[in-house]
Amino acid sequence: MKQANERTIRPQGKMTHSSHWGAFSGEWVNDQLVISPHPIDPDPNPIIQNFPEALRHKARIAKPMVRRGWLEHGPGPSDRRGRDGFVEMEWDEVLDLLAGELKRVKDRRGPQAVFGGSYGWSSAGRFHHAQSQVHRFLNFALGGYVRSVNSYSAGASTVIIPRILGDYEDMTRRNIGWDEVVEHCDLVVAFGGMNTKNSRVAGGGISKHTEHGDMIAVSKRGGEFVLVSPLKTDLPDEVNQDWLQAMPGSDVALMLALAHTLVMDGTHDRAFIDRCSVGFDEFETYLMGRSDGQPKDAAWAAPITGLSADVILKLARRLPGKRVLFTVAHSLQRARHGEQPVWMSAVLATMLGQIGLPGGGFGYALGAIANYGRRYNAVPIAGLPQGKNGVADFIPVARISDMLLNPNGPFDYNGKRMAYPDIKLVYWAGGNPFHHHQDINRLRSAFAQIDTLVVHELAWTATARHADIVLPVTMSLEREDIGSAQTDPLMVAMHQMAEPFGEARNDYDIFSGLAERLGKGAEFTEGRTAREWLQYLYKTTYDGLVAGGHEAPDFETFWANGEVLLPQKPLDGGTLRAFVNDPENNRLPTPSGKVEIFSSTIAGFNYADCPGHPAWLPPLDVPTAETPLHLVANQPASRLHSQLDFGGHSAAEKRRGREVARMHPKDADAREIKDGDIIKLFNERGACLASVVVTEDVMAGVIQLPTGAYYDPEDINDDKPLCVHGNPNVLTRDVGTSSLAQGCTGQLTVVQVEKFTGNLPPIQAFDPPVPVERPQPPRLEAAE
Repeated sequence: MKQANERTIRPQGKMTHSSHWGAFSGEWVNDQLVISPHPIDPDPNPIIQNFPEALRHKARIAKPMVRRGWLEHGPGPSDRRGRDGFVEMEWDEVLDLLAGELKRVKDRRGPQAVFGGSYGWSSAGRFHHAQSQVHRFLNFALGGYVRSVNSYSAGASTVIIPRILGDYEDMTRRNIGWDEVVEHCDLVVAFGGMNTKNSRVAGGGISKHTEHGDMIAVSKRGGEFVLVSPLKTDLPDEVNQDWLQAMPGSDVALMLALAHTLVMDGTHDRAFIDRCSVGFDEFETYLMGRSDGQPKDAAWAAPITGLSADVILKLARRLPGKRVLFTVAHSLQRARHGEQPVWMSAVLATMLGQIGLPGGGFGYALGAIANYGRRYNAVPIAGLPQGKNGVADFIPVARISDMLLNPNGPFDYNGKRMAYPDIKLVYWAGGNPFHHHQDINRLRSAFAQIDTLVVHELAWTATARHADIVLPVTMSLEREDIGSAQTDPLMVAMHQMAEPFGEARNDYDIFSGLAERLGKGAEFTEGRTAREWLQYLYKTTYDGLVAGGHEAPDFETFWANGEVLLPQKPLDGGTLRAFVNDPENNRLPTPSGKVEIFSSTIAGFNYADCPGHPAWLPPLDVPTAETPLHLVANQPASRLHSQLDFGGHSAAEKRRGREVARMHPKDADAREIKDGDIIKLFNERGACLASVVVTEDVMAGVIQLPTGAYYDPEDINDDKPLCVHGNPNVLTRDVGTSSLAQGCTGQLTVVQVEKFTGNLPPIQAFDPPVPVERPQPPRLEAAE
């Protein structure tokens, strides 16, 4: 066996590569990997500097491992997951074992008893994309799997937008372009902000980070920004901004008060409303208080938002007569009733007659991710074909704990009454639910219910530590791939920069071996090696270049050059602009063919938590004497989600090894907390430690702690152990946004905070488990 820390001769010269946070090159200098951003990138993302130290970090997994209790007692529910020791195994033995377990579950329960867990951020490569690999394998080898739909980032918006406007991708990726905002926009009202730490990330890769510069260009032209957020850093300091410190979760109340003022002043565009929307009369009845006796005016919104009525009125009266763009960050709909701010912002844009205009109107998630607001490539980009899923069952992605804890239990989703499937085996490849899922202690209980949890992972995440079978996989630097996104013109040859760590294998080789054991090897591989798959996928783009009369390098030339620049199409506003220009002949794909201010369809679902028009619905979590502070659990700046949390850049941004929280001086002084102290955040669901920065960039009454620090329980045998590293999802509530979308609500909760004065527990999140002896003899059948 090659030792995990053994060095070998490295490739000479610079090698191209790509990631979700940028294109880059790498070169070995004195046995150290040096990463350099692509020279065309005006604002490189420093997250790429996580790679060098992560490559051979102690947190990497070197050999296949199997939980001792699973070997000893056989497959079945167990509260020992996450608490048990692991036995090292050789690859052939563990693949035989896993193939047998997959066959057992399929034969006894069918593929509908298998959940194909994964998440799409695993790799920028089009081939070694873990989600595509695991789904292809389960389709070909088992005949299907229970899938998830939507995302943790946009669970509510992906359901509500098609109901009120049309196709989600069209409305978010083609509706508003940054070049048009720079040229035309007078006023951007950014609900939840447009933090460039978010727009530095793009699914599939990004070659030029331009959002920061685009915002500065708007400002230099005279355009203005209004930030509505509890966090000042949600817009760059360089742009013209008015920071409205609104209470977390109060955005809909502010939007309603703006709409009320427009109606009272008579500055709403009634002709546009009548021409391009339906249901305004029903909504106006609610807005003006005729249905419930409460006008949604500025005086009503003031105590809810924490803003004065004068500030609200002043903002409302800045809107008419300008090219106005309303943006809503992903963060706003990652909360209870998250459908409402998305819906209400579209209504505001419609009321002003701005919807569909160049650089104005409705810009959901613009600035939340670099794929939005950019031109599309004029040639196709292929992904790995996944085959046909023979299982119809699915769940909204954020409802995994509900599914595992309530097999066959009913739930509502998007107008349907459904039942959770009865899952016996979870196969997870790509993703770390102990980062992105809420109420981690509940998630631990959920994973204890199944027979078997299989995890492909490059490092000892908490998900891997809770698995029964752990298979070590390569990092993207340890394999070849093609990096590309539909909204970025640079296609990158991702050259292998290092040999695999220990005995790690890529997902394709693992699944090929399993498929062969299950009699489906030829179907899964189609007779191709990994390199031959890259050539196959590239041919789609090559053929598109040839058909369009563009320069078309063959695969060998592309691979040698390291990249190819693809032609792009201009953004044209998509279906929304076409509709506004000609509503009769370019109807929207909604029941009315127009913007649905009131949706009779949604009203017909009779959901108390999502009525037929946008409305103010009080939040589930409100400050109390026991939990007086709002917690904002947003995305980190030093890594993508929890990826490579042990990398150099991520580690350097922590203090005393802990994740960093930020709180206002007033709240810190009341608790005798000083900058740099270690604090404890807690509520009824759990507790965690963090370092603290005391700053006026966070509004009073709020504490902010980003997600992504590896879950690190002080004593895993406790039911609610203290996370010593700073994972806020021990605190967040695991409920859906509403019965309509069942999206993630992990952005907001309430907590108490105190200075931590005890002995500081060590960080152990990155320490690999010490292998234990296997039981004699192992029991490999399930206890039925």
